[in-house]
Amino acid sequence: MSHILPIALILFAIYSWYRTRKKSAPNRAGGSVRNRDLPKAAAELGFLPGEQLDTERAYAPDPRITAVKEAVRGGDWKAAAQFLAEAGRDWQERDRRSSVLASEAVKDDSWLLAWRAERSEDDPDVALVLAESLIYLAWEVRGSATANHTTREQFAGFHRILDEAREACAHAQALAGDDPCPFIVEIPLAKGLGYPHERFEEIWAEIVRRDPHHLAAHTSALQYWCEKWRGSHELAQSFARSAAEKGAPGQLLSLLPLEAYFEYEIQHDELEQDEFYKRPEIVAAVDAALVDVAAAAAENPDDWRLAQIRHLLASLLFWQDRYEAAVEQFRLVDGYIDAVPWAYRGGRDAKIEAYVQQRDYSAAQVVKARGGI
Repeated sequence: MSHILPIALILFAIYSWYRTRKKSAPNRAGGSVRNRDLPKAAAELGFLPGEQLDTERAYAPDPRITAVKEAVRGGDWKAAAQFLAEAGRDWQERDRRSSVLASEAVKDDSWLLAWRAERSEDDPDVALVLAESLIYLAWEVRGSATANHTTREQFAGFHRILDEAREACAHAQALAGDDPCPFIVEIPLAKGLGYPHERFEEIWAEIVRRDPHHLAAHTSALQYWCEKWRGSHELAQSFARSAAEKGAPGQLLSLLPLEAYFEYEIQHDELEQDEFYKRPEIVAAVDAALVDVAAAAAENPDDWRLAQIRHLLASLLFWQDRYEAAVEQFRLVDGYIDAVPWAYRGGRDAKIEAYVQQRDYSAAQVVKARGGI
């Protein structure tokens, strides 16, 4: 996923208003499944116990990423340069790899400074990673607390570094050619510094001109258009629908409406998920996403982007009482749960509780339907 560090911090910051009113799974429609049967049903279907779930990743570790992290922590900038260069013109992969390197540079940038000294500041790869690392650093300085629990000093440092990052983005963009990534990494700046809509549209035009179906760019842009940042629910949903309509099966842009509905629901305490997520338009959006996911998986079953949409699909299918379909999605992501919607819960235990509750209840309903409970 793109822009791992700032997005994780953003999610944790808004956790304070993510309601804990979720119904307990055994009391949902079609219940009559006892609490003690839930883990048994999950185990029967091959799911992992909660304590074995990885809450730091959304999907299984990529050995290439593990290797490059170890290399740069040892000061090997050449490994970083090769890692990013090997993405070639696969802009989605280049974006992912630059995000990995940028997050490592926040911890220790000595290897990045050595890379810059060797290749010069006008190297497009160096410029991209430097710009993105400054954005990540700004979010780390700000911290993960909500605004009323963030100090004036934190905000001052946050905005100072974001101003530096804006200059770094402009430099990277001047070197970009047809690479959309230096423009994509500016989206968190647009949120953090409050770009007006006209300015954001200029950045977005540069992105879609270079890569009109870049999934991470779209999901990041959707956040800008949400009410919690610089837009509204109407603008977010309009953006999401338009993106999905322009995407072909396998491009996974059907994720956008699902995220827009989720963002709307978590900000409205009066909504009941059992009712909201069964609305015909949301059921239709889930159906479209299932087709999209099937097409992407048929083309590349190892596509790392699939986990992002499967997690949200599993949850929405659960709320729609479509337990067989939910179990299928849970089966394909089980083990790694640092993804929406679980990531919005904050800490490890809260993530596991939310995930296991929906997964195990879905499993129990499937086992029950097969005569097993």
